[in-house]
Amino acid sequence: MTDKKTTKDNADVAGLSFEQALEQLESIVESLEQGNVPLDQSITHYERGEALRNHCRKLLKAAEDKVEKIRLGPDGKPSGTEPLDPA
Repeated sequence: MTDKKTTKDNADVAGLSFEQALEQLESIVESLEQGNVPLDQSITHYERGEALRNHCRKLLKAAEDKVEKIRLGPDGKPSGTEPLDPA
């Protein structure tokens, strides 16, 4: 049930920081868990939540890709870095 308005409403998700997106997602989850939201609004909340969840995953993946571990040389001193989880 994605329409132009929902797409437009979710377009701003890309500009949110991880913290902002997570805060909004937590608010949506809380309101849905309370069960006092009308069905059509629940669907809209769910769609927004999905967009926020995907955005958070993307930001977390980008952060993980930047994390590196320090590689030690034979003398025990740092000699460079390597990816945290080499592929």
